[in-house]
Amino acid sequence: MKPAIALVALFVSACAGSTTGPRAAADSCAVARPDFGGVATAADRNLFAYDASAPLNLQKTVESTNKGVEVSAISFSSPDGGSVTGLLFDPVTRSSLRPGMVLMHGLPGNARVMAAQAQQLAEHGAVVIAIDAPFARRGGPPVQFSTRDRDEQIQLIKDLQRAVDVLRARPNVDDARIAYLGISYGGAMGALFAGIERRIEATVLVVGDGGLVSHFTGPEDSSGILANLSCATRADWLRAMTPIEPIRFIAHAPPTALLLQSGRLDNLVPAADAQALHTAAPRPNTIRWYDAGHGLNQQAAFDRLDWLHEEIGLDARQ
Repeated sequence: MKPAIALVALFVSACAGSTTGPRAAADSCAVARPDFGGVATAADRNLFAYDASAPLNLQKTVESTNKGVEVSAISFSSPDGGSVTGLLFDPVTRSSLRPGMVLMHGLPGNARVMAAQAQQLAEHGAVVIAIDAPFARRGGPPVQFSTRDRDEQIQLIKDLQRAVDVLRARPNVDDARIAYLGISYGGAMGALFAGIERRIEATVLVVGDGGLVSHFTGPEDSSGILANLSCATRADWLRAMTPIEPIRFIAHAPPTALLLQSGRLDNLVPAADAQALHTAAPRPNTIRWYDAGHGLNQQAAFDRLDWLHEEIGLDARQ
């Protein structure tokens, strides 16, 4: 049995009425975090394979131009059906090949909450795509606590790979200088994405944790959502989500360069959860801690720009 799902199997057995597990009779529905010690296998990674030769069907509508950056609403075909929606920020006044960047928002959220970040990166010379997660495109609660969450997390990683395809198809993007930046949920999903996508030169994970299972089995889940679900529902969700928990995939990130930024005062991603992701991250990497909350601070923003300048040739800060 894979180490990463061993505790889930024990939990499922307890829910079924087994008394063979430790304290099963007294604590059959306890919310326990699975052991994520096992690194994702080739079979796990193959879950995110898609047809890169399929048509993108890119649609683009210019919305505005500000400080030399053209902002457009875009859509393109998702490998798992429907259309990926988002925004494209293009520094159209630049004549040379530019670095490219893919941005991922938090939970809840959508591509537009990343607009200020994307605009800044584009003003520093990057062609930037920010996409909407599948949950942002359907409406309703972002996390359903059903197998739909598994399907949407797999779809998200495929959609992010398609976003890389879109960037590589643009004539002003340097294929060798593409980076990813994700914040909060986007930071966690970036740990998974970095373990799958081989065309990314650099990845920035901002206030990320190990993933949804880590988040909802940790002290930051003050609402106790999992505890309020039925034992069977909880077991099914853990069984579906544990094998695709991002912390299991980040070991496959090399040769992608990694920057991980975390806040010592973060009440949504406790220091222990951030440290768990840092520990799982392969070396070499760059880890920065800040005396700040979940939003970090201006120094963190400066550090990201400086690091991306070194890694993908983003314009230097003035």
